[in-house]
Amino acid sequence: MNYRHAFHAGNFADVAKHLALVAIILHLRRKEQAFAVIDTHAGRGLYDLTSEAAQRTGEAEWGIGRLHALRDGDADLPDALRRYLEVVKATGDERYPGSPLIAARLLRPQDRFVGVEKHADEYRVLRAALAPFGDRAVRCECADGYARLGALLPPPERRGLVLIDPPFESDAEFEMAAEALGRALKRFANGIYLLWFPIKSAGEAHAFAGEVLATGAGKVLRLDLDVGTSTRAGDKERLTAAGLIVVNPPFGFAGEMRAALAIVAPLLSPKARVDVRWLAGGES
Repeated sequence: MNYRHAFHAGNFADVAKHLALVAIILHLRRKEQAFAVIDTHAGRGLYDLTSEAAQRTGEAEWGIGRLHALRDGDADLPDALRRYLEVVKATGDERYPGSPLIAARLLRPQDRFVGVEKHADEYRVLRAALAPFGDRAVRCECADGYARLGALLPPPERRGLVLIDPPFESDAEFEMAAEALGRALKRFANGIYLLWFPIKSAGEAHAFAGEVLATGAGKVLRLDLDVGTSTRAGDKERLTAAGLIVVNPPFGFAGEMRAALAIVAPLLSPKARVDVRWLAGGES
């Protein structure tokens, strides 16, 4: 599949992915020591939900649009969900923040973000979106994220998150993502890794999980969100399930995601199913 994000920004998969991103960054913030966030496929960072691409699919309406009933100031919401809604709201009703903008808004003065985007047109928009945050702590590169990852690891901070969120333009994308993870773990074994993937078939998703386990990662958590088969006209090819694999997740992250998704999933779809399970390791 070709998952160019302008068509899909703010959809159900973004909601789950960005909830996880926020939850991990909030964990990293609990210690005073600086951390880095590295995004290998950063995209443009900011998406216009009134654009022709977004309007053509209407996926934001069935994703973030379903969460408008939740109030970001509600103290009863899980912290990650509340902070996620705050960032989205601050971006504006007609725009949606990509991972780079979400991460940048959550950094402290001592933390850093590096976003890598290989498409020159996307990179130019990304650079403009990140410009208000300054060049020292928040920067982007126009390059192949897989190729650049080795040079960016380990980060000087020795703490951080690597987000691997490719557009799945290549039939070999699953293999490339797993191989990139394997190489990265050799350089930054204690880092937190968040990998997003589409679920078009259960077999393909399980095979990808197996490739991740083959890297030797000791703690691996998988989260799947399935919003059910669409019955709307013209929606046969619409993505309805996506997953996240988290290597070295912070302690308590699994429970936090279960709590947040228990609130979010029914709003996204009455058919929604969430599966959060350990593939390796776990919490004692």
